[in-house]
Amino acid sequence: MILNGTSYRDMVISGANNLANEKDNINRLNVFPVPDGDTGINMSLTMGAVRSDLPSFQGNVSQCADKIAGMLLRGARGNSGVILSLFFRGMSKEFKGKDTVDTPELAAAFKRGVDAAYKSVMKPTEGTILTVMRVSAEKALEKAEEYKGRVEEFMPYVLSVAEDTLAKTPEMLPVLKQAGLVDAGGRGLVVIFEGMVAYLKGNPVLLADGAEKETEAEMSAFDQFNTEDIVYPYCTECIVGKDEKFLGEGKAEKLHQFVLKAGDSAVFVDDTDIIKLHVHTSDPGKVLSEALKYGSLLTVKIENMREQHSSLTSDAPAQAPAAEAPVDAAPEKKYGFVAVASGEGMVSVFRDLGADEMVIGGQTMNPSTEDMLNAIRRTPAENVIVLPNNSNIYMVAVQAAQLVEDKHVEVLRSVSLPQGISAMLAFNPDVEVDENVTTMKEAMAAVSSLSMTFAAHDSTFDNREIKENQILGLVENKVRYVTDSREECMKNLCGDIKEAYSVMLFYGEGVSEEEAEAMQALMQAELPDVEINLINGGQPVYYFIISAE
Repeated sequence: MILNGTSYRDMVISGANNLANEKDNINRLNVFPVPDGDTGINMSLTMGAVRSDLPSFQGNVSQCADKIAGMLLRGARGNSGVILSLFFRGMSKEFKGKDTVDTPELAAAFKRGVDAAYKSVMKPTEGTILTVMRVSAEKALEKAEEYKGRVEEFMPYVLSVAEDTLAKTPEMLPVLKQAGLVDAGGRGLVVIFEGMVAYLKGNPVLLADGAEKETEAEMSAFDQFNTEDIVYPYCTECIVGKDEKFLGEGKAEKLHQFVLKAGDSAVFVDDTDIIKLHVHTSDPGKVLSEALKYGSLLTVKIENMREQHSSLTSDAPAQAPAAEAPVDAAPEKKYGFVAVASGEGMVSVFRDLGADEMVIGGQTMNPSTEDMLNAIRRTPAENVIVLPNNSNIYMVAVQAAQLVEDKHVEVLRSVSLPQGISAMLAFNPDVEVDENVTTMKEAMAAVSSLSMTFAAHDSTFDNREIKENQILGLVENKVRYVTDSREECMKNLCGDIKEAYSVMLFYGEGVSEEEAEAMQALMQAELPDVEINLINGGQPVYYFIISAE
């Protein structure tokens, strides 16, 4: 067989379903004991729109691939999700203009997808998802002609290559070998290929009961923001049966542009005889009235998300309110900031330093490309500086910045909250962008970032046996100390900042004020000449975060 639009669509959906079903097993492959094993969740959420919105899509291979690429680009979460989205985006470019594809075109698309993924990573590491992608594509190109006309036999071969390559990842990355694990992102790609092969063999993978709900529950943090923070409260969906003059694809572009400006989280499908749209908006009536200009409403669904959120967070602590501003806010000033953080105190710190938009995220809670894009668009400035404050969010921020056309966006590679804070403290509104970027980067390099958390699972890491729930001390996001008490861990961390002159100690969610003050006193005893400021950060996962200068 060769692939047409329908078979390609269903093949990808089967892969996405398999990924959702296996996400927990992929999460458990996280080699680092820090509680951020969310590779499976990030990849599954990236593919989420494919599972929910693609089944009704009709079109040729080119159109289907474009649709998939757009869905994944805006839904990408975490580094693994971004790499996955770029892989499919590269494939869509290779399929451009094609009604059907055979094995040579499919192999060429894999190669183009790999090239796009590699270009996005500053220092590609072998032994990861990138390696599994690359080797699979290389072998696919070698065998494509041999399998011509038999995609159902070609994809099992590609899967076998991916499986063999994944099995070798521990030999490429010492940290994997020491832990006795294969790469989590690579495993995610293999799982997608498994689902694709299952479809081609006549047994497409279906979404397991509860799989999608569990994924959403794991990523949702309803208590991280107030109900009033929902800028566009009405989730509006409808299907329009087109009037005769609008029949055919691409005949409703004006409606598409209207929907994009009506709110956020927009999804728009312009099919031959129907239009399907979804948008979060403040005025669903205007959206439906505009849609009626193109035909009759076949289905309509409107949900009040503020009411839904209130019912989920009746006992949740309040979060710092987000500044309400329209999408595509017109520039009102020269500079604006978008920062990523979680925890009421941390959000307040960035707000006080001048952040216009806060995106709730961090360890175990990665925002999507669309989340970052909307925050940038809401920032009323000519130049927007983005501080992702997490290495797993940086690539998502870069993706979002590339989608903005009417503002100058700079994404700083802040990989910790202390780096983000130092960058904002170094900002000077009276100098030009390039000078600010240089100064802020220098400030990030000058600050020391330390933190304390717990081991999420048993592990062998850096030649040490680590037991679940032991206390971990991290220096620049790398595990340096493993102890049985928080006090012992803090003493060790103090040894790394003996030369500091100023320290900010942020205590996290679940740490009492009494314990925080006791830890401050312990630090003061260890560092008698250092000024130590105690701040309630309220951050999840980390008991303490230390910023030292």
